[in-house]
Formats: sequence, structure tokens, C-alpha cells
Amino acid sequence: MIMTVPSLPAPHRVARRYLREPVPLHFPVGATVPESRWHRLLITWLCDSIELELGDTVLLASDQFLYWDPTDPKKCLAPDIALRLGGPPLILKSWKTWEHGAPHLGVEIVSDSDASEQNVEQMLERYRRAAIAEVVRFDPEATKLEPLLRLWDLIEGDLVERDPTDPEFARCDALNLFWCTPADPEHGPTLRLARDALGTELLPTSREVALRERTLRLGPEGARADEQLAREATRARIASLEARLARKR
Repeated sequence: MIMTVPSLPAPHRVARRYLREPVPLHFPVGATVPESRWHRLLITWLCDSIELELGDTVLLASDQFLYWDPTDPKKCLAPDIALRLGGPPLILKSWKTWEHGAPHLGVEIVSDSDASEQNVEQMLERYRRAAIAEVVRFDPEATKLEPLLRLWDLIEGDLVERDPTDPEFARCDALNLFWCTPADPEHGPTLRLARDALGTELLPTSREVALRERTLRLGPEGARADEQLAREATRARIASLEARLARKR
């Protein structure tokens, strides 16, 4: 089929005839990956605290395909969190580095499907090719013989792992903050960012800010009671939804 289309964008646009229509490359926008509720909460809390702290100064994506080669849609990865300072705060269907630049930070929270050392090496190779400056890997199920937190920096095209004994090990260079792994009383270690190296000044989540405001307004006992009522209302809504779904089945 002979067709006539402009070959270049303005101001150098001319009309030419071609022997076939172009076949555009398809870059999928996401994939369905099984994950636990705890895995999802860890990602949500970290994203929420970053957005609350940095607002519209950061481009933030979660569990979306990130592409680094405009000629090959198979060359991609899907960080749990990807971040680039300077924004704009777009809502991306997929992240193409040739359009938005490479992320300054990529975070992987380990799930059952990607815990092996072989998967770590494959992950690092993809992050290296995508030119992501700082890579974080957090394993909430790590044993005493395994590290909870591993960090890499892109240096001269190579991702080099940080020495955990270095005094600056936990500094997040991308954000000038500090990584820490405080324990949740119900579930265990979490991945958070803090303003200080000891992790005493955590970046709060929206829920933590709301709880703090309730405490100031109602006092500690009143805030705890209010929080308990909110939890019970949430459980009741979930139970009602599950009952409706069961009746439909």
C-alpha cells in the first residue's frame, strides 16, 4: 500500500510516499504479579510518606513497567518504587526513560517470587542498563544470616554494592535522607525514610499525620479510642462486602 505521510516534525515536515504503513512498537503498561497484602502495605506506606514530604517536586511510579530501549519493548523492569527528582508529578502508564529520564532511585521489596540470588543478579543487570542511580533492595523475611537492606550506587556504568559497615551506608543520596527498617508491632520490619541517621525522625505517612492530629485534639486516650472505632468500621465494611460477594457467588 502506498501512503503519503509527513516524515519529520515541524518545521522540517515534508510529505513523502511510503510502500507500507509503519508498525509502531507496543510497550505494555503493566503486568499482574501476585503479592501479599503486607508487601503492598510496605510499598504504599513508603510512597505515601515520600509524596507527603516532596509533593509535586518528584516523579513517582510504583509497579509500572520502566523501559530504557525505545527499539525493544522486552527490555524493561517494574520497580516497586521508581523516583526522579524535579518532577513533573505525572501519572504515568509506563515510564520510558527516553521521555522522562532515568529514575534517580529504584526500590525493590522482596516477595516470594524474587528472593533467590540469581534473581538479584538479573535485577541488578536490568537496573544497570536502565541507568538508575541508586538501587534499594529490602527483604522483610530476611533471616539473621541475611541482610534486611542492601544498597547499590551506579558508578561509571557499574552498580556497586555499599559496604554495610560504612558510616554513610544508609544515606539516600537521591533524597538526602536516610533508610531505616523500624519494626511494625504486628508484622515485623518495614522500610522507611528518616531525616536523621538514627531513624528517629521518620517521614510520616498520611495516616500517621492524621493520628498525630487526633492525639493533639483528643488526647492520647481519645485518639486511641477514635482509632479503634475507625478500625472496627473498616472491618465492618470489609465483612459486609465479603458477605455480598459470597451471596452473588
